[in-house]
Order: sequence, then C-alpha cells, then structure tokens
Amino acid sequence: MPITFRVNGVARTLDIEGDTPLLWVLRDELGLTGTKFGCGVAACGACTVHVDGSAVRSCAYPVEAVAGAEVRTIEGLANGDTLHRVQQAWIDHQVPQCGYCQSGMIMAVVDLLDTVPNPTDEDIDFAITNICRCGTYSRIRKAIHAAAKAGEDA
Repeated sequence: MPITFRVNGVARTLDIEGDTPLLWVLRDELGLTGTKFGCGVAACGACTVHVDGSAVRSCAYPVEAVAGAEVRTIEGLANGDTLHRVQQAWIDHQVPQCGYCQSGMIMAVVDLLDTVPNPTDEDIDFAITNICRCGTYSRIRKAIHAAAKAGEDA
C-alpha cells in the first residue's frame, strides 16, 4: 500500500508493507544508512530517528505509523555545511570510539535538548537510554552539557 511521508524535508511515497520497520525503509529503500541496526527490539537506540520531532527507535516502528509525518535522520540534522550543536559537541569532546551507536545517540540527545534545554545529570540518565558498547558515557555527558551551553549562547 502506498505510504507518503517526509524524510529530511523531502516528500516520499513508497509502495511498501505497512508493518515494515521504518529502519529498513530508511536504509534499504531510501539509502539513508546513517541510522544503524543494533538489536532489533528497540532496546539499544542505534536506530533512533525523529518522527514529528520526537525520538523513536525505528527498528520497532512500523512505516505505516509515519504516514503524513516528518521523519528526520542523522543525515538531515546539519543545516547545510553547519553542523548541529550536538554534532559539533561530539567532535569537540571526541565522543565516538567505534562510532556505531553515535548517530542514534546524537538523535536522542537532540530530542532531550529540545525538551530540556539545560539538563541535569539526572535528566540525562533518565532520558538517554541508548547503549554505547565502548562505554564513552563520560564524554557523552560532557558533550551534552557543552551542547546545552551552546544552545544558551545561540
């Protein structure tokens, strides 16, 4: 059945089964491979994208649920050549080690900062449940605080 939605500002209509996970639509049908497959059960967060501005785990999110919605992936986060403040904080604080989980982590953090512009450590612990197997959590926390400060200065 045809499903129409917007991805990173571009309208898309796909003839696809409605129960297909959004992750596979993004990766296999649209070639947006920045969103990663991790666990397949919405536990790790590697597949996190935004649907109408809120973070969702796309591996367990059926594409039919985004009909008429705006989906934003890591590829749509920067504004042209200008990185999003979270992406810049990730670079400045050398967050990634292997980097596999980082696109989902960044998307979750953007959602957190949109909701809680100046989060406490407790806010971060509650909201950011993505898993980083490399254990870069201390750098992640520093980068989140730096991105929050950059938002205050903007």
